[in-house]
Amino acid sequence: MTIDFDSDSVHTLSVVPLTADHADEVVRIYQAGIDEGDATFETTAPTWEQFDAAKLPEHRFAALDASGRVLGWVAATSVSDRCAYAGVVEHSVYVHPEARGRGVAAALLKALVASTEAAGIWTIQAGIFPENAASLAVHARAGFRVIGTRERIGRLDGRWRDTVLVERRSTTVV
Repeated sequence: MTIDFDSDSVHTLSVVPLTADHADEVVRIYQAGIDEGDATFETTAPTWEQFDAAKLPEHRFAALDASGRVLGWVAATSVSDRCAYAGVVEHSVYVHPEARGRGVAAALLKALVASTEAAGIWTIQAGIFPENAASLAVHARAGFRVIGTRERIGRLDGRWRDTVLVERRSTTVV
């Protein structure tokens, strides 16, 4: 896949399965998003072992630049153990601050959609802080729709926060 990093040059972006080889960079990118304050209710990135245990291995990807540096990642978790929800996952997508606005999140979401649809998953959802306009925009471009706002759903740093619930329904898995 090729993406424009700026108006003067084109760089190659590879989207690959996310593995333990990417662990240190994934955790650093996660923590950078946490530190900015509009990505998650988490206050500290998990260890790789915690991350690895929580995420579905077949639905997690890393975006790499030509040198192999991780530019971002996407990963999904099951929303429930109940069989009625077997086709529903929740995801997170994080992009290195220096790589934002360059199509990285879009490429990662495209890979996630492809893997989930191939597995028979019909819904991908996420909760996004309303202040995270860039994330809401990239999700809208990837076919996600706003379901609603979950008002005062949780506290972060002593402040109640809302989340916007977005979902993408598969057009091929019925």
